[in-house]
Amino acid sequence: MTERLLDNINSPQDLKKLKLEQLNQLAREIRQLIKETVSKNGGHLASNLGVIELTIALHYVFDFAADRLVWDVGHQCYVHKILTGRGKDFSKLRQPGGLSGFPNPAESKYDQFSVGHAGTSVATAVGLSLGAQIKKTSEKVVALVGDASIVNGLSFEGLNNMSLLKRQMLIVFNDNFMAIDKTKGAFAEYLTRFRVSRPYEVFRRRTQRMVRQLPFVGDALEDTLHRVKDGLKTTLHQDLGRFEQLGIPTFGPIDGHDVISLIKLLEQIKDVDHPVLLHVLTEKGRGFTPAREDPCTFHSPQPFKVDGETASFSDKSDKSFTRAFADSLTEIMKRDKTVMALTAAMPDGTGLAQVREVFPDRVFDVGIAESAAVDIAAGMAKVGLKPVVCIYSTFLQRSFDQIFQEVSLQNLPVIFCMDRAGMVGGDGAVHHGFCDTSLLRTLVNLEVMAPCCEAELRSSLEYAVNCGRPVAIRYPRDRVAHEDELPDNYACPVFEKGRAHVLKSGSDATILAYGAPVIAGLTAAKELAKEGLDVAVISARFAKPLDGDLLRDIFTNGTGPIITVEDHTLIGGFGSAVLEFAADEQLDARRITRLGLADEFVGVDSRAGQLRTIGIDAQSIGRQIRQLLQKK
Repeated sequence: MTERLLDNINSPQDLKKLKLEQLNQLAREIRQLIKETVSKNGGHLASNLGVIELTIALHYVFDFAADRLVWDVGHQCYVHKILTGRGKDFSKLRQPGGLSGFPNPAESKYDQFSVGHAGTSVATAVGLSLGAQIKKTSEKVVALVGDASIVNGLSFEGLNNMSLLKRQMLIVFNDNFMAIDKTKGAFAEYLTRFRVSRPYEVFRRRTQRMVRQLPFVGDALEDTLHRVKDGLKTTLHQDLGRFEQLGIPTFGPIDGHDVISLIKLLEQIKDVDHPVLLHVLTEKGRGFTPAREDPCTFHSPQPFKVDGETASFSDKSDKSFTRAFADSLTEIMKRDKTVMALTAAMPDGTGLAQVREVFPDRVFDVGIAESAAVDIAAGMAKVGLKPVVCIYSTFLQRSFDQIFQEVSLQNLPVIFCMDRAGMVGGDGAVHHGFCDTSLLRTLVNLEVMAPCCEAELRSSLEYAVNCGRPVAIRYPRDRVAHEDELPDNYACPVFEKGRAHVLKSGSDATILAYGAPVIAGLTAAKELAKEGLDVAVISARFAKPLDGDLLRDIFTNGTGPIITVEDHTLIGGFGSAVLEFAADEQLDARRITRLGLADEFVGVDSRAGQLRTIGIDAQSIGRQIRQLLQKK
């Protein structure tokens, strides 16, 4: 039986002890480990299967205990974690107390930044390189860009500022043909044309021949570096000049799964004393047929069952907010031909892939470019269309300036639908949508809403597309409420500007909940009723504008505690808005207790576990009300 190489890899130093001919076996073992772990825990699969050989080669050549490796879209870091002493704990990936699914400096000295948003690596690597240049230190700096984050505007800003450097910096452009969905945009189309062109095939073969002939040491190295510094004019096809025109000598493309050739090439260019870009071609889902054939589904799958080269997901009867949104938007778009939908590389995650099947010409994916998505939507709204911008909450904050300048300031009717609002589960802190309400309620003209169930989501969307004003709607990555979690004979009133909805009346205390936590509030109220406590539950619906009439009535005609509940930071959130209202109206703000996310980051756990951690699950709400009533 062949010895399992991975069992002896506890650091990159152990990796360097292996012979080159052993590295393909190691890659197969890592591929199997990642597949097994993600099938049990969920996580990012296709992208990590695609960077195994590339990551091995980088650690084989560089010493990232001293050198610096910066990840873009950090979800492709699993191999890096395994090679840097975390392989023994990899089974705890995305589990409570286990490994994060993203780079995390608290876990390892090999991680530079906690990062999960695209487009950041080039600029931060420029900063690291400038720091080394100023301090005259000798560490190497490598930025690994993948999943089409090279098309993000921040990436180009970073590339433009590489002219500041007079020292080594290597950008590895991991060209895997896709972001999460198929990569969009002119630059992506240019790369596609280049890949299928006859000159590219000639160039690729020429590059591969040259790599095979590269020495590890000797006189030819100096000649190779000289050609790198001159832009590799003798080996590069002229159509790769897009990076060259930015003053960045470009090498490649090279097969990202040929680990030996990668190592030979990296050995030659690691000491170049100026910035260089290496173009590497990889295949998403490499080595696992389902992920290779459907990298969108296997970008960040939930746990699944593996049977050889097939995979199956358990049937889930629970309907998600994402699916409820997609259903609602589809129905609205059938009736209103002016409604358009936009997303930034997240058609599956936002539900727009489903909508796109019905309206392929009215759904637009602009790629990893949230700011552009907002400005494009503003242009659409200016000419009378009704654009619906569908982005995860954590990514929408990247476009805050555009929401202010092009939407709020112009008072244009753009609708922002923020999926993954609040706690998101296994992805942890880099993806929590915890500050959208705080940010957006500062903007003039913009209304900010959160529905508590499918009926409210449908009604809020109807309101948004017809109100003629900018509107933001937030909802979580979670199931929608079951019928038995709602009041008997529940009927959802239509949304009206700044109007809340009383789901249950009560005299002992009032739960004033914003969005999905309304359901936990109802559950808590049911349990408290068994103890003889009569607790009101209100779906606030709006964080801006608030229902002033209802709040005045609660403060004027009641004496019990008022508990605001939100799946959001307490700083500047819905509870803060209620406190501000009470202060402005000279009401007794001492009656208010706010429940939500404190001033801290919440680590990896299930979404249910994270809601318990921040104290907004049904049991925590009930416990808080008991304590308040006992004090009273």
